Amino acid sequence: MGKIYLEHMGGSRVFSCARCDTNLTNRSELISTRFTGATGRAFLFNKVVNLTYSENQDRVMLTGRHMVRDVSCKACNTKLGWMYEFATEDNQRYKEGRVILERALVTESDGIEERVYNTDNRR
Repeated sequence: MGKIYLEHMGGSRVFSCARCDTNLTNRSELISTRFTGATGRAFLFNKVVNLTYSENQDRVMLTGRHMVRDVSCKACNTKLGWMYEFATEDNQRYKEGRVILERALVTESDGIEERVYNTDNRR
């Protein structure tokens, strides 16, 4: 097996895999906290890193029919949620390409404070 390369997105608040603490995303990528997964509350994110993806699956959910892929942690292979590939309803298309992470399967913690530096030395 080859070496696993992991990414870190930075940010002052980060979400990580609850099992192995691999960084997944940050608070600025959070779109909504009003979703429900198999374990309860779930969050919709714009961008998530360090995931592996299953094959496409056709699922009928509360909001209609969707093509989705289950997502798992790249480091420990724990299933964390799913990614929307395609929504059949026009009002659900905003989910396409977005990732759901189940709240019970991720942790949120302090990240690294991002600083903006003034480089032109003017006051």
